[in-house]
Amino acid sequence: MPPTYLLARDHLQRAAVILQGSDQRSQQLRNIIERTICLIEDFRPEPEESVNNILDFAAHRAARHGI
Repeated sequence: MPPTYLLARDHLQRAAVILQGSDQRSQQLRNIIERTICLIEDFRPEPEESVNNILDFAAHRAARHGI
């Protein structure tokens, strides 16, 4: 997880602790924050595709010969 996501998660966790009031507005804000924390923790970055014009001859040769 990128460091910025960890920092954001930590700040949101602190905010959720601060919003411990029993009024409806505090509960709603705390629920939003907790859902956001879950989304941050579930984030899985997509692997970057390498788009280039370089051919790996060893890999190409192995693929052709079934090695």
